[in-house]
Amino acid sequence: MSSASEQRTVREARAKERAAPEGPAPAVNGSRRAVARVAPTRPVWPGAPTPLGARFKAGPDGVAGTNFALWAGGAEAVELCLFDTEGGGVVETRCPLTELTHEIWHGFVPGVRPGQRYGYRVHGRWDPWTGARWNPAKLLLDPYARAVDGDFTLPAEVYGHVRDWPQQHVADTVRDDRDSAPYVPKGVVVHDDAPDDEWADDRRPKTPWADSVIYELHVRGFTKLHPGIPEELRGTYAGLAHPAALEHLVRLGVTAVELMPVHQFAHEDHLLRRGLKNYWGYNSIGYFAPHAAYAASGTAGEQVGEFKRMVRALHEAGIEVILDVVYNHTAEAGELGPTLSLKGIDNRGYYRLQPGDARRYADYTGCGNTLQVVQPHVLRLITDSLRYWVTEMGVDGFRFDLAAALARSFHDVDMLSPFLAVIAQDPVLRRVKLIAEPWDVGSGGYQVGAFPPLWTEWNDRYRGAVRDFWRGALPDVRDLGYRLSGSSDLYAWGGRRPYASVNFVTAHDGFTLRDLVTYERKHNEANGEGNRDGSDDNRSWNCGAEGETDDEGVTALRRRQLRNLMTTLLLSTGVPMFVAGDEMGRTQRGSNNAYCQDNEISWVDWGLRDEPGWRELFALTSRLMELRHRHPVLRRRAFFSGRAHSADGLRDLAWFTPRGTEMTEADWYAPAATLGMYLSGRDIPGRDARGAPVADDSFLAILHAAEQPLDFVLPGPPWARSYEVVVDTALEEQEAPPGTVHRAGAAVTVPGRSVLLLRVGHA
Repeated sequence: MSSASEQRTVREARAKERAAPEGPAPAVNGSRRAVARVAPTRPVWPGAPTPLGARFKAGPDGVAGTNFALWAGGAEAVELCLFDTEGGGVVETRCPLTELTHEIWHGFVPGVRPGQRYGYRVHGRWDPWTGARWNPAKLLLDPYARAVDGDFTLPAEVYGHVRDWPQQHVADTVRDDRDSAPYVPKGVVVHDDAPDDEWADDRRPKTPWADSVIYELHVRGFTKLHPGIPEELRGTYAGLAHPAALEHLVRLGVTAVELMPVHQFAHEDHLLRRGLKNYWGYNSIGYFAPHAAYAASGTAGEQVGEFKRMVRALHEAGIEVILDVVYNHTAEAGELGPTLSLKGIDNRGYYRLQPGDARRYADYTGCGNTLQVVQPHVLRLITDSLRYWVTEMGVDGFRFDLAAALARSFHDVDMLSPFLAVIAQDPVLRRVKLIAEPWDVGSGGYQVGAFPPLWTEWNDRYRGAVRDFWRGALPDVRDLGYRLSGSSDLYAWGGRRPYASVNFVTAHDGFTLRDLVTYERKHNEANGEGNRDGSDDNRSWNCGAEGETDDEGVTALRRRQLRNLMTTLLLSTGVPMFVAGDEMGRTQRGSNNAYCQDNEISWVDWGLRDEPGWRELFALTSRLMELRHRHPVLRRRAFFSGRAHSADGLRDLAWFTPRGTEMTEADWYAPAATLGMYLSGRDIPGRDARGAPVADDSFLAILHAAEQPLDFVLPGPPWARSYEVVVDTALEEQEAPPGTVHRAGAAVTVPGRSVLLLRVGHA
């Protein structure tokens, strides 16, 4: 509870606010200040409490209109606000919703059709000390809005409190009664039965997890500079659906695109003040709406159909669509953040507040707030959103940002939490691809390897081990062995499989693959934060010079290192993932935190694909993908046993030293920069679609991270009688297999810092 002096300060502030003249409002989105008709000039029928959101349909007696339903648990009253353009201005019509069923306010408004813009004003107590932040002066976005029209510009009027109040210790407690409607986007009623909802002709690829290769991309950044995409479609869903974009994905051989956030999101105030915007999109505010800025066709509902057409086009190309989703927090930030939606609907009902200090938010995300997922209505919001994107928008799976925050019960991360339990039993969601980013920023938030079956995880232990090996920072090869073979130390429990590990060396957050071998220090000056933002733990090596250089020796080494990293990734057991542009040397000029760089720093440079030096990297990546697709020994559905499966003692997995001998316990603990991995294709667990045993070629992969060349003795019988070179990363040209054959028992010279992949011959 506040002190008497704080309460007196607030009373005085409110008196000043009431006495202050409002003054004219600036034009926003090309329109004048909205004129409110407070009286209900439109009839509102009782309607129904379900489904939540705005649903256009035939009402009583076949009258067409829209049913509106909003959960607002502690509210005292709710007004539906309809916005129309009249005489060059915007008119707001307020319609009180008088029906209340199980804390859901609802009503059917006849005559309201698709394209109608709307929002809500929610009445209740203003008492931030108890977590109550109702303020009917603030127009609120419907959490279930299917489309959003307009931009969040975040002037002072969109804050429920007086944003610039001089006394900071009570700054968030002084209510701001200025109208926010002219400054915030509106929800849009969408036609649920439009032709774009017909999915009868859609064919989901349904790629098995073990066969998947994930390509993380940004809708805008991937298409913005593509010369084969018409200029008016660049940066949009339609651009990603264009044949020129699809051609690259198909030629590369990826099976799924993981789209960085496409839920409607807002830009943070501190970025707008610096003339920047949130480019990545991890600041969601509309969990049902495709981000309107990525639509070429319009923002009055057209973005929904455009997104669906994009999904269809990707499916026709055999590519699944996975969404990177941010259900752990919203764009409303902490107690000093704006009032855009949930904060004004029921702050205490939607967000985790600090025990004993309800003015503050429990922040497990580093973004100011955390959704209260243990509350049934919050859990319903998330699962309704997920099902919507699967059943009505056609997507194939989700990557959950900071998933540990969703798995928290009242404080600790709990793998029996309501969120995980609901997902496990949901007949729709348990059948799609589920990827956890298995950590958050709270105590006990690092949960790599802990998520239950059905889930795969971003494996940052893989990222760290592979980076460290190729920069020469691993003391031995124990950790690398686990990561190459599927991370059984993390995932071989509870029926989980090797594909529970999403293996990655780079992601959107951090250096690109090229920058990983070009920079040892982050260079985030363009963000305007004094280069303090972004991680200092990059585990990178610049190969002898910081930044781009004309030194041919350094450049050649860097390109070899890129080939090493990409080859290691695509030969590892598990699900490989890499970032758009890594296959052709995309650079962010040393930025490892380009979250606010909507420019050439972040956009894919398509000129690289045909540039000498980088086109060879693309060719190698594509060839490795094809190799992985052809050989099930590289896509195992079960962990290796390491046991002999035949009388000759041949095992499914074996590790070799450069002497050609199997590694002993002492070898695993000895300093080493070289590892031989033997993958047997003779006894692969499982059967094919016709019930026949699965058999494949066997391979020996030699990974050598030391600077000097090394003579590696090739294991003799029963492992092999000969070896054919398939990939040699010491060579820049990889258009065709090198084809050189070596006899078993011979010593082959492995160039410094290279990977040699050999196919085993038994004849």
